[in-house]
Parts: sequence; C-alpha cells; structure tokens
Amino acid sequence: MSGHDSKYFSTTKKGEIPELKEELNSQYKDKRKDAVKKVIAAMTVGKDVSSLFTDVVNCMQTENLELKKLVYLYLINYAKSQPDLAILAVNTFVKDSQDPNPLIRALAVRTMGCIRVDKITEYLCDPLQRCLKDDDPYVRKTAAICVAKLYDINAELVEDRGFLESLKDLISDNNPMVVANAVAALAEIQENSSRPIFEITSHTLSKLLTALNECTEWGQVFILDALSRYKAADAREAENIVERVTPRLQHANCAVVLSAVKMILQQMELITSTDVVRNLCKKMAPPLVTLLSAEPEIQYVALRNINLIVQRRPTILAHEIKVLLEFKEYATEVDVDFVRKAVRAIGRCAIKLERAAERCISVLLELIKIKVNYVVQEAIIVIKDIFRRYPNTYESIIATLCESLDTLDEPEAKASMIWIIGEYAERIDNADELLESFLESFPEEPPQVQLQLLTATVKLFLKKPTDGPQQMIQVVLNNATVETDNPDLRDRAYIYWRLLSTDPEAAKDVVLTEKPVITDDSNQLDPSLLDELLSNIATLSSVYHKPPEAFVTRVKTATQRSEDDEYPDGSEGGYAESPAAGVDGVASPETSSGSVLQTAARQTSPAQATSPPAPVPDLLGDLIGLDNSAIVPVDQPSESAGPPLPVLLPASTGQGLQISAQLIRHDGQIFYSILFENNSQMLLDGFMIQFNKNSFGLASAGPLQVPPLQPGTSGRTLLPMVLFQNMSTGPPSSLLQVAVKNNQQPVWYFNDKISLLPFFTEDGRMERASFLETWRSLPDTNEVSKDLPGAVVTSAEATLDRMAAFNLFFIAKRKHANQDVFYFSAKIPRGIPFLIELTMVVGVPGVKCAVKTPNAELAPLFFEAIETLLKS
Repeated sequence: MSGHDSKYFSTTKKGEIPELKEELNSQYKDKRKDAVKKVIAAMTVGKDVSSLFTDVVNCMQTENLELKKLVYLYLINYAKSQPDLAILAVNTFVKDSQDPNPLIRALAVRTMGCIRVDKITEYLCDPLQRCLKDDDPYVRKTAAICVAKLYDINAELVEDRGFLESLKDLISDNNPMVVANAVAALAEIQENSSRPIFEITSHTLSKLLTALNECTEWGQVFILDALSRYKAADAREAENIVERVTPRLQHANCAVVLSAVKMILQQMELITSTDVVRNLCKKMAPPLVTLLSAEPEIQYVALRNINLIVQRRPTILAHEIKVLLEFKEYATEVDVDFVRKAVRAIGRCAIKLERAAERCISVLLELIKIKVNYVVQEAIIVIKDIFRRYPNTYESIIATLCESLDTLDEPEAKASMIWIIGEYAERIDNADELLESFLESFPEEPPQVQLQLLTATVKLFLKKPTDGPQQMIQVVLNNATVETDNPDLRDRAYIYWRLLSTDPEAAKDVVLTEKPVITDDSNQLDPSLLDELLSNIATLSSVYHKPPEAFVTRVKTATQRSEDDEYPDGSEGGYAESPAAGVDGVASPETSSGSVLQTAARQTSPAQATSPPAPVPDLLGDLIGLDNSAIVPVDQPSESAGPPLPVLLPASTGQGLQISAQLIRHDGQIFYSILFENNSQMLLDGFMIQFNKNSFGLASAGPLQVPPLQPGTSGRTLLPMVLFQNMSTGPPSSLLQVAVKNNQQPVWYFNDKISLLPFFTEDGRMERASFLETWRSLPDTNEVSKDLPGAVVTSAEATLDRMAAFNLFFIAKRKHANQDVFYFSAKIPRGIPFLIELTMVVGVPGVKCAVKTPNAELAPLFFEAIETLLKS
C-alpha cells in the first residue's frame, strides 16, 4: 500500500462489516478496491473479517493487478478456516495461471502454493506443471519454490506427478535465478526427506558454478550452501571448485561472503597441497576482517563464525590482526568489566602464543604501574597463569608484583598472589613476612584464599624449614582444623599435618612435585561438534555454537517408509527378515536425542503415533537469553501416551503430589514425559523443574508448562530436552537428579535413571562394509562383553522389530554351533557408534551381548539398556 493508504486503518463507524459488504459488491471498481483495502487493513490489526470471504473472493475477477494481489493476500490468510469457500477461487486461480501477463501467472501459482488446503492442492498440479515449463523465467522461478511448498503439504503427490524431476531439470535452465530457486527448493525438500533427493553430480556442478556468477546475492547463498555439501572426487576437482568460488569472497553481502567461506573450508579438507591451502587462507582473511567494519549485529555474527574458523585454521588471521596494543588501550577504559576482560585477553594471548608471551608480560607490567586497583588485581591473576604456562622464565617480575600486595582485596587476586609467593618462596627473601601479612585475617578470608594460604605456608615450610615458617605452619594448621567449618579446608589441613608429622620427604614429593604446564583451551570445541558447526556457518547454529537439533525441533510431514527400511539378507545363514517396524514419523537426519521403553508415541501401531508435534522454538527469545517455549501441549490423553510411567515421587512423600516420569524419544528429539497427579486437598500451580548436572548434560529446553491442578486431577506434559548443557565430571552414570517445585509446596527432589535407549539416533544404520571396517578399526580394548541371564528372545522377528523401533539397526545374522549371532549398529549424539553382537538360542533364557564403541566407558549403561529391552 502507498503512504496515503493509512486512512484505511482509521476507526470506522458502527456497523463496519455490513458497510464493507455493501462496498465490496458495489458496481464501481474504485469503491470495490477501497473496500478490499479496508478489509486488509482490518485483517492486519487483528479484526475478524472472515465473514466477508465470499464477497472478497468475488473481487478476484479483475484486471487490476493491485486489487488481485490484495484479494490473494486475504485468501492466504483465511483459506484454512474456510476451506469449502476457498474452492470457489480455484477456477480463477487456474484461469490466472494462463493469463498473458507473466506477473499474474506467477502470482496465481504462488498464492495456490501458500494456501495449505488439501482440496486446493489437487487443483494446483496442472497449473504448476505448466508454470514449471513457462516461457517466462519469472514464472519458472516462482513455480520452483511452489514445488517445495507443495512437497511440505503432500510429498507423495509431488513424487507421483513427477515434480521432482521437473525441478531437477530447472538446474539446467538458462536463467540463473531459476537455477538458484530450483536449488533452494530441492535443498528444502531434501531436509524434509529421509532418502536422497538432491545429489550434485559433475554435470550439475558445472551448471551451478556457471549460474553462481550471474544470479542475485540470495541466489548465490542458496547455490553456495548446496555446493558446500558436495564432496569433490579428488584434490584437483576441489581446487577447481574453490577457484570458481573465490571471487564471491569480495561480495558486498556478508551472507554471500560467509557462505563462500563455508564452502571453501569444506573443500579445503580434500586439498593436499600446503601452498594452495596457505594461499586460500590468505584470500579468506581480508573478507573476514572486513566483516568487522559492518554494523554491530553483523560484527557479532562474524566474530562467532570467525571463532569457529580459527579453531580449524589457526593461522588464517595470523597476518591480519594485531591485538596486543588494542587490548592495552581497552585496559585503560572506564568500563570495569570491559577492562577486566581486556586484561584477561592479554593473559590468554601469552598462554596461547609463546612468541608473544614476553610482549604480553611487558604490557601487563605497564598496566600494573598505572596503579588502578582492579587492573592490578586482574593482571596478577593472569600472571599467575603465565607462570604456570612458562615455569622458570618470567620470575624476575615477582618483585614488581609484591609492591602491589597492600592493594589486593579480591579473593581471586589474593589467592593468585599467595600462590606465587608459595611457589617461589625460595626466591623471595621475605616470603614468610609476606605470607604472615595474609595470615592475620585468615579466619575472615573466603575459602579460596584460605586453601591457597594453607598450601603456600606448607610449601614455605618445606622449602625453608626455619623457626619462622615452623611457627606459621602451626598457626595455619590449627586454624584450618580446629577453627573452621569448611570440610575441604579441614580435610586438606589434616592430610598436610599427617604428611609433615610422619614423612617430611614424602610431603615434599607430594606438595612440591613438578606441575604440568597449563594450556588455554577455554574456547576449544569438541572436534565432532566443530565439524558440525563449520558445516553450518552463516546459520544460527554457528552463532549459538550449538548443533541445530539443540534449539530447533523439526516437524516432519512425510511418513513414507523407504525401501531401505527392510532388513538386509542374512550374511552366512541366508536369513531374511520381514520389514522392520521402523519409526513412524521420519525424524531429521541431524537430530540427536533418544527414548526409553515408553516410546509408544513413535513406535508400534500408527494409531498410537498421533500426539501433536512440538512447535518450533522461539529462536529470537533463545538468542537474547529468554525462555524458549518449544513445549508440547499438556494433558495429552493417557491412553495414547504409552505404558504407565514409573512413579518417582509417590503421593505419600509429596504431600499428595505424585510425579511419574521417564525420558522418551519422539520425532527425533528427547522429551521428559511427566505425569502430575494432585491427590491433595488444594489447588497446585506454578510448576517449575530443574535438572542437576549429569553425564549427558541433559537440561530442559524451555519452561515446564503444566496447567493448575485442582484436587483429584492430573496433568501430563512432554518437556523438550537438550544435551551437553549441564555436564557432570567423572565416569558416565545413569543418575538423573530432578527438582520440582510449585507455588504451594516445598521443593521436591527425586532421582530418575537415564537409559541409553532414548539417545539412539535415527542415522545409526550402517552398511555391512562400513560395519566391518569400523569393527576392525576399533582396538580390541574397546570391545566389552556381558552375559544377560535374565534376557530371553522368544521370537527373532519380534525382537528385530523392537530393536529397530529404538534405532538399533539389524546388519546381519550368522550361525555359530547351535546359536544364532545377530549384528546391529546404533549411534548416539556426537556421532558415537555402537557395534553390537548378540549371541543367543531363540526361546532359551540367556543372551551374550558384546559391544564395540570408541567410548567403552558407556558399555555398562549400554548393557542396562539392552537388558531392559530384551526383558520387556
């Protein structure tokens, strides 16, 4: 609408709908046009004008393009609520798809694709087929996108009518924008399909690279993203592709630049020439630096992506960025937090880059001399780490540090200075006096300082066993054992006391032992996660530094079963099984989550797989740190939710509140299925949940949504979970500690048990050759076996179906003596494979399970999961 159209948004008189109805049926074209504008204005501000559907549709019969666009906009908005009336517009759509004006042809097919009504979809096919072969490129490029929309509505129809082949033909179109839209449509269809749809060949590769030079900036992004998924045949082909793409690094659009960088990084993995790799790094560096001159929002996105890039190619910015003087300048700013981060950054540079360490030390000493308290304290903290990184190298600056002793008032700075004094006590003449100045306030110091004082005093005594340190050690040990309630401090003091009183030489070996050199890996990501994030450069994944499945729930509409869902023929025994039960509702190939035995929402009969899909999370809210609301609706019928959930908090313990819960897998994501039963005499509301640190980093992906529970009622919800957010240390454990609270009761704590079954992902199927190769490549130390005496297989077919339902994929079967040996493959998030061998006699209790996996620590949890599965 033009600027003067704002009048249509003004408040209208009483009886607005009847008046609009009258104007829509006016014999004057201008009056009808104004009336449609008023309807659109009312619709825009949220008024319900669906009662005017028939009258607005009647205005479609016009040659006026602006009016036709407005009517189409109205149709898109209300067709879903008025599907029967929307059929009235079909004839006009079909007629418009053959209009002499290409703009109207494109508008008609675009609108039909946006109206997600099955009855209209049937009529869309013929006009769409015509438009895919239209003479005008604008119509063809619009029709290409429409195919992707139609696939989302009815995938089977798209495949049966040959639209995918037509779409692939458009990749050879002579118009670059048609090619770009065809690539975008095929890429979207591929994301929603469980089988390969869009595979780039050497022929299509040439077409895409040619179109890349001529299409618009967003077309270039689509093509570059597609090319980044292409794996070159050899290093020479990779070099040729990169050479054709490199000019895109100079593009003004930052999205094009980052997509080009992503594509080049992927191809560089195949390039063997170090000179070529070095030159490519030189070419990528200036565009990345240029991105930092853009708006702050783009700077942030660029820096998050650069963080990933330099982890894979550390030398890429070696000649472009000179940061030390910049950090020094930052350290004199007025923003205290900013200054602290600048000083810490200088310390990190020293630890990471040995050749820069001396210059960093010089800068830190200059900052100490300005005598700004918080700068001095932060500098001492980082210098302590530099001493640990480069022992016996920069100790000459200790005297300068000791001059600032009186200004220290922050626990971390005090602890760092005390560590330096204790570590280098033999080089500091008055070390005992310096430590004594801290001992005067020992009882009032925070635990961090007390622990460091205790250790430093023991070091001083062992290095200088004279009268002064001997008296000091008595005072410190007495304070740390008798005068304190801190168990950590008391335990350490007793250990030192016993060591010193029984064997001083052993105490020296323990306390004064040579310490390992530290490294700074604070920003380093797990290699497998880094690979995934690099393949998603220029997307939200690279900004969050999380895999897509951690913040996006993909909802699949296509549930067809591919031919690959059948079991392979037996390897040695000639065994052939019936088709696997599979997973109803094909999940995203990238998802990484899983389920326990109560996954009836996605297994067994299709009738049970009817629970509504999780809505897509609020990405903007997640980006700025707000709660994400990707929650499945509450109070789903218990009869469709699978077997009863185990009771974790009985009503007798929870003052009438009973909580039953279990981790499950649904649509490729982990959920925590929870049932709340209110057996108390009062209303319970305001439910919240929190998970303690655990071996898999399980945490809720959003707030717990449970309606207020009246006495005698219950509520059930599926809480989406994310992984690797809340990791505990130590060996893997199945313990999941949960806390739940509401507005009326205290916090309830209970324990759940993590099963590996929900973690097995849909992409765990291996080809036999890959299975054998992986089995042989893993060392024998990674193979663990266990007898499962309580497990029994009564039917091989039923067991294979059940295993497949939990993403444990059958590979082969062989005979060994009178026993059957079955082989399965599975995978858990972060790409960890499990290669499984089950040996059994069908119908006889007892199964021997052997598993080979890179992470053998997970074997006990795996055996628990398999035993649970085979016993059920």
